[in-house]
Amino acid sequence: MFQIGPHKLATPVALAPMAGVTDLPFRRLCLRYGAGIAVAEMIGSDPRLRNSRKTQLRSRHDAEIMPRAVQIVGNDPEAMAAAARYNVTLGAQIIDINMGCPAKKVCRKAAGSALLADEALVADILRAVVAAVEVPVTLKIRTGTRPEARNGVSIARIAEDAGIAALAVHGRTRACAFRGEAEYDTIARIAAAVAIPVWANGDIDSPQRAAEVLAHTGAAGVMIGRAAQGQPWLCGQIADFIQHGRLKPAPSIDEQLAVLAEHLGELHRFYGEVMGVRIARKHAGWYFEAAGLGCDARRRFNPLQTPADQLAVIQELFSQRSRPQRELAA
Repeated sequence: MFQIGPHKLATPVALAPMAGVTDLPFRRLCLRYGAGIAVAEMIGSDPRLRNSRKTQLRSRHDAEIMPRAVQIVGNDPEAMAAAARYNVTLGAQIIDINMGCPAKKVCRKAAGSALLADEALVADILRAVVAAVEVPVTLKIRTGTRPEARNGVSIARIAEDAGIAALAVHGRTRACAFRGEAEYDTIARIAAAVAIPVWANGDIDSPQRAAEVLAHTGAAGVMIGRAAQGQPWLCGQIADFIQHGRLKPAPSIDEQLAVLAEHLGELHRFYGEVMGVRIARKHAGWYFEAAGLGCDARRRFNPLQTPADQLAVIQELFSQRSRPQRELAA
């Protein structure tokens, strides 16, 4: 069982926070299909951004399965503490701190994974946020700033001492970004060094891979990121395999159509027609890739300008893809 403060998660599989991906519609789907927790997109600690449309959309948690986890990012202890308090007033039940993002626009502000180079500041931020709120605080990190400076174990011990309730570790350094393969030896050392639960993260794209990573690292759970794009059922497949030894097949083409149609409809409603249509394109592309529909589907879909047209083409594309299966079954 993976527990964060008073919250006992149904499964030890978490959906990683991903900017521009893990919005409310996507989190709802992943949670419904078996993710134990889905962390919202990161929110900047600068209070001047609170009224922006982007921040307000990222702060929505209506009708979301609990516990509601919100990730904050920044480099000033007082501002991060204030951001944590503010998001708790909006309904956050868990505050997650981003010290793992390798994006240049985040690291240029000495935030995200750039913070791993300053252990004293890491400690100050963690202590300030933990003291500021009564809800559990979690932390997401990388194994260090660069391969020759993997200080993940030191950061993990600082986090435990500061009162962090759970830790997610991506098996790359800041310098690696998403290049090369994730390494899990550092995650294993971290899991052995602290008593708080650890999620292993990085390159986990199947139930079998998740089981291998858990066996190698001794982590309490896994966190799934990019592999869940276009496959909101993946977290549930992984959870079923590691908890019960059952390897559930992916949904049928017809089921994938129904999920995608539902997902796009929620995006259109959540963002409005203009923005919803634009955001639907990237999600649809991930579903196409997962379903083996190829680049032709994306070329047909991306020029469409209305929700009705998008949903109509989705129906047509998946009908064509599933027809041979139906004929074979007949």
